[in-house]
Amino acid sequence: MQQQHWWTFAFVVVALSIVVGVRAKDHDELGPYRLIATVSIPGFGNGFDISWVDSEASRYYLADRGNAAVSPVIPPRIDVIDTRRLTLLRPLPVHAAGNGVVAIQTHREDDDERSGGGSNELWVGDSKSNVEVIDLASRAIVADIFTGGSSRADELAYDPRDHIVLVANDQDTPPFVTFISTTTRTVLGSLAYPQAVFGMPLTNHGLEQPVWNPKTKKFYLSVPGTKTNPQGEVDEIDPIHMDVTRVFPAVCDPGEAPQGLALIPRQRLATSCGDIIRIKDGKVLTTIPGVGIDEIWFNPGDERVYYAGGPNFIVDSTVPVVDTETNTVIAVLPVGSPPPPLRFTHSVAADSETNRIFVPISGVGVQVWTHGEDEDHQGQQ
Repeated sequence: MQQQHWWTFAFVVVALSIVVGVRAKDHDELGPYRLIATVSIPGFGNGFDISWVDSEASRYYLADRGNAAVSPVIPPRIDVIDTRRLTLLRPLPVHAAGNGVVAIQTHREDDDERSGGGSNELWVGDSKSNVEVIDLASRAIVADIFTGGSSRADELAYDPRDHIVLVANDQDTPPFVTFISTTTRTVLGSLAYPQAVFGMPLTNHGLEQPVWNPKTKKFYLSVPGTKTNPQGEVDEIDPIHMDVTRVFPAVCDPGEAPQGLALIPRQRLATSCGDIIRIKDGKVLTTIPGVGIDEIWFNPGDERVYYAGGPNFIVDSTVPVVDTETNTVIAVLPVGSPPPPLRFTHSVAADSETNRIFVPISGVGVQVWTHGEDEDHQGQQ
């Protein structure tokens, strides 16, 4: 019996070694980053916000606030790019300028079954405190869900277990988050943040990027500053009871604050100001200096985090890249340029199927970067 157990153990060890070896080989084959295309967007200006990639559907979505400086005026819209062909598709309509976007696969009570091929709805936080729901098949806005604020509804995250979207109203006084059922498209409740502060003198402002963690069954929200933690914090939020269950203080460098947030391997959180937080106990394991300022994106295809805009996106926009194994910056994508003319970004998303990185650039369109083998594409570079 002992010999049989030994052989079983040996087989498991060999199998794991093969898996690890293949993974290491895949990562070793990743080469230097290069710009493979720039997808031009007619009339694209400075007014854009969060972007999102649905890798299964090969679609990139960008909240484009439109451009009033051109003639004819370009209204707000959601820009859509085919991430395989790298072509600009027809934009999706919105009722008001969009901020946060998230593509989700919902299950309505009147649906017979879930549809395949990626997400079937796009949820957009807009400038009028609504969350707009766009049916991706019909391209129609099927709901405007009012969050009850006086300013914008901003970034969102989706809990597919409980069918709940969390959206942050960061510019209300006080700011608050809203919990919305994706099944009934109704507001379930809200959570006020009177303790949220930002800047000197202290003023109510700032709730940033949220993420959903399927293991803990909790949301995590990046908060740039509170009365207790003026350097910022990450809050763990229960979607059912709609309350904060734990608070993880940030230890960002002075003058920086956590805004972007991503869930990364081994149950850790990465913030835009460089903190790597262990979720088990809330400990900041390390702080990576000079990485980001706004949206960040974890790409499971290469296990790297992309930090939009770099440490100063207005002066010299970059996308630092962090390896989640070593918690080190392994590359910096030079996506923007100082004026004249000013070209910047503060948004990024990645396709995990192709390891293509999508970076919107003001006044231009969307740059597409890669670091692996990739077929040639015709694009304006």
